[in-house]
Amino acid sequence: MRILIVEDDAKIAQYLRKGLGEAGYRVDHLGSAEEALGAASLNSYDALVVDLMLPGKDGLWLIEELRDRDVLTPIMILSARQTVDDRITGLRAGGDDYLTKPFSFSELQARIEALLRRSVRGDDAASGSSGRSTGSAARSITSLAEGDIEVDLLSRTVRRQGTTVELQPREFSLLEFFLRHPGQVLTKTMILEHVWSYDFDPQTNVVDVLVSRLRSKIDRDFEPKVIHTVRGVGYAYRPEGE
Repeated sequence: MRILIVEDDAKIAQYLRKGLGEAGYRVDHLGSAEEALGAASLNSYDALVVDLMLPGKDGLWLIEELRDRDVLTPIMILSARQTVDDRITGLRAGGDDYLTKPFSFSELQARIEALLRRSVRGDDAASGSSGRSTGSAARSITSLAEGDIEVDLLSRTVRRQGTTVELQPREFSLLEFFLRHPGQVLTKTMILEHVWSYDFDPQTNVVDVLVSRLRSKIDRDFEPKVIHTVRGVGYAYRPEGE
């Protein structure tokens, strides 16, 4: 799952990126409301964490602009403004939850998980009422299944053929990326960008090492083999094997 942090304090932003990244989320960071408006309007984020006190346009402006553009992504407001009136203003502007600074990271993570669950329930209800799936519902699903592999994105559990497979956060993120693109050849650059969220030396073998680790857990004791090397290009997940 992908989260956008809109925060101009470099230390807080780094803290959030590290914590959410370790929790298995793909995290992007921007320091201004104007940049975030473009990014959140064009990209499919599962949640936004928005500071209200930003340079230039503030967080309230960003939230109101996103809602005016019918961007319904759940928004967690993170702010040093602590009065009841401040919280009411933020929620009425279109925020879904409000957490004051200083904050506990574990509470922030739990609140984000709650926002994601509520988003899924709302999308499922909307989909059921119309008799068809919506684009928002497809983006916000909390589970994935391709072939005999099932992944719960909130509890971060993986099962293959009914057997639980324990994965480290990077391994989980890579498997999630594969499952979202079954049959597609993913280049090393694509994997670096989507799993790590920032650039590595393109000559590094970190992707090969990570794929090898994932294979040892997902493929070694199971048939068919689902992670395949496409020589000179990258890797592909094929749920039915070769």
